[in-house]
Amino acid sequence: MKNKRIWAQSFLVFVTAAMVVTACSSKQTTTSTTAPVATTSVAATTAPAAATAAATASATVPEVKDITLVGVRDAQISSQQIIADKLGYFKETGLNVTSQLIESGPDIGPMVAGGSAPLSIQTNFMDIILKSSNVPVKIVTPLAQIAGTQAVVGSKKLELKSSKDLEGKTIGIPNGADVKIAIDNMGKELGVDVSKIKYVNIAPSDAVVALQKGDIDALACWEPFITKAIQGGGKFLFSGTKSELPDKKGDVKWMSVHTTMQVSDDFIKKNPNTIKAVLAGLKKATDYINKNRDEAIKILAPELHLSVEELTQIMSRNVYSMEVDDTYVNGSNGAAVGEYLKAVGNIKIIPKPDTYHDLSLLKAVDSTLVKVEFK
Repeated sequence: MKNKRIWAQSFLVFVTAAMVVTACSSKQTTTSTTAPVATTSVAATTAPAAATAAATASATVPEVKDITLVGVRDAQISSQQIIADKLGYFKETGLNVTSQLIESGPDIGPMVAGGSAPLSIQTNFMDIILKSSNVPVKIVTPLAQIAGTQAVVGSKKLELKSSKDLEGKTIGIPNGADVKIAIDNMGKELGVDVSKIKYVNIAPSDAVVALQKGDIDALACWEPFITKAIQGGGKFLFSGTKSELPDKKGDVKWMSVHTTMQVSDDFIKKNPNTIKAVLAGLKKATDYINKNRDEAIKILAPELHLSVEELTQIMSRNVYSMEVDDTYVNGSNGAAVGEYLKAVGNIKIIPKPDTYHDLSLLKAVDSTLVKVEFK
């Protein structure tokens, strides 16, 4: 995953400047979609069912049909976005969506703050950072649990009799990488003093090479570098959701990070039906990915510049779901994420989850998806 928080401290400065520029910009021209009120006729009074149907239809028509959805050329971030675009699911909901896929996930934050990405897909971590800087934006749905792609891979020479053997070892990890949350929680559960691990600041692509050479004992980063490291002879040790450590094998809860769709407050206020149409298209794409994984991978691989084999491994580590459940809520609260972001200097205040969520439109699309409410 490319959306690392290395950029966050300088981003806070950018956010302030961007908000000033946005506040001083000219007002956006909008076109009213409200039809004139018709005079009462005999036909209208004798056909209440038809009138009700017409009113219902007009109430769900998208306010704007031509929109841009900013995402990332990344299996963790924009898989549903790409599928909905390629299979025409957005068009089925009455939208003409331009899918703008950028190469660097962190670049979306400044775009949202500056007003050039009113609809975007990134992670809930980004939204916490945005809200802590008073950027008016709301998460309208989760899209995937991607903590399984935040992982630690050992070199082929690394031998561990227990997880405590990681103490004293060297792990290559980018400064500020979210995967450190998984390392810290692994240490707490298994009694590993993570302060005794030697951390080396290194970019993921360089870490893969260093791991193959034996210059580091392990790397900690995100996909697609996890899969590339394993293909190069590395051994999967653990992620935010899985562990292959000698003394802990199977499912774990060492990290939770979700892909989310976020929308500016202004766009939500003016275009609720448009957002519901986007959500409906993404819901259909989510179902397609889960029910037709092989076909979805064939569609996604060329768009993501990955081989089918690589993408198969990467997507197997993600859980594609728009459900707001305990896992999502617990992974989005201040205690789980905010304290970490504050400790590493990415935020100064921890915003409350209900201040950067608006799940009302997701409920309108499918009420069964919202299983847990933020308190």
